Amino acid sequence: MFTPVILAGGSGSRLWPLSRQGFPKQFLALDGQGMGSMLQRTLARLDGLEHADPLVVGNEQHRFVVAEQLREAGRNCRRIILEPVVRNTAPAIALAALEAGRDGDDPILLVLPADHHIADDAAFREALLVAGRQAHAGRLVTFGITPTHAETGFGYIQCGDEAAAGGFDIAAFKEKPAADLAEQYLQAGNYLWNSGIFMFRASLLLAELECLRPDILASCRAALEHAEADRDFLHIPAEQFALCASESVDYAVMEHTALGLVVPLDAGWSDLGSWAAIWDAGPRDAEGNRLEGDVLSIATCNSLVQARHRLVATLGVEDLVVIETKDAVLVAHRERTQQVKEIVERLQAAQRSEYAESPLVNRPWGHYDTVDKGDRYQVKRIRVMPGESLSLQLHYHRAEHWIVVSGTARVVCGDQELVLSENQSTYIPLGVRHSLSNPGKVPLELIEVQSGSYLGEDDILRFEDHYGRV
Repeated sequence: MFTPVILAGGSGSRLWPLSRQGFPKQFLALDGQGMGSMLQRTLARLDGLEHADPLVVGNEQHRFVVAEQLREAGRNCRRIILEPVVRNTAPAIALAALEAGRDGDDPILLVLPADHHIADDAAFREALLVAGRQAHAGRLVTFGITPTHAETGFGYIQCGDEAAAGGFDIAAFKEKPAADLAEQYLQAGNYLWNSGIFMFRASLLLAELECLRPDILASCRAALEHAEADRDFLHIPAEQFALCASESVDYAVMEHTALGLVVPLDAGWSDLGSWAAIWDAGPRDAEGNRLEGDVLSIATCNSLVQARHRLVATLGVEDLVVIETKDAVLVAHRERTQQVKEIVERLQAAQRSEYAESPLVNRPWGHYDTVDKGDRYQVKRIRVMPGESLSLQLHYHRAEHWIVVSGTARVVCGDQELVLSENQSTYIPLGVRHSLSNPGKVPLELIEVQSGSYLGEDDILRFEDHYGRV
């Protein structure tokens, strides 16, 4: 029996424009298997194994996306721990270990990033059996990926002596190497890629943190003492957690502990950390292409082309990545996709919204999709899930027209309350309190036309909110 700890707080900036700050890669279906998001696939990988309900560690801004994807997949969760700021894996795992032991329990924790691809689930489970034996015996276990080529984008683990119950003592951790050194590691045969997957007893990890990085442990304890529980969520306070050092568990613990052990994992693993990795992990045709969506390719080879909203045609090209989304298109050489992060940094420096949000924005009640916008107007398509509702609110700078496309809408506008069905509409004047809810059993779809001098999402004053937003 073990407790899964799912790390779901990454930003996924190297997979722009599909992955955005508001909806990063762990919430996307990326490996071409068509079986749910990476988070959902990570949880499904544990089916058939004896484990407790998982702890999920994510970012505060993604809380409703995490909850919805768990609900959609029919997954129970012990707690969704919400970090107010990103502080790397050591603090995230420390929070999970402290929370796991809150009631006097001391479980074995299996720490899994939510955004990894594993092709061979059977091989993964076999490695878990070895790791589980060693974790029960008092070792801090990490998983090392059997390398398939001289990769310069991963850290490496040098294997020492073979352990009696399986795995190897850790001789050394190695930083991401240059190409010639990576080739030496590959030829040596005793180096593994560092996967970021771990298994250990909660109390043992905390004891090593107490010895090696007491500052991180103290910050996490202080933050957890002031945390607020809300349904499945545990809100970590920013005031205490922001003081915590940002450190990986490798640097904080694994590189210094005498209890470390590495278990080799040969299971078709990928961290899906670039568009080149997406191309490599998914199915490809006879020309080496991975084509998704409405794509017309002629004399094209060894390319990844994704069309999300319109026809994309390629002619006489090779080794390209073409990613089409509603508001941005990426065209890159496949060998340069590790540099996509530089595009995101430039967009952020220019204060362009494309680095953070896509036109489709998720909300706890559903989502909205920006259809069109211009000077003093904006058009959105809004979906409200059954039983959900928007907050009671008003806007200082805009008025709104709502037209129901399908489903049923209950509308409060000032002192009036009305129920609208398909093809009916209403008008929300500027400065008037209003709310929208779906009393039906099917999703409510409506078109919202905004008009006014300012149409930003921050022009909102909430009076009541079912989801605890300010």
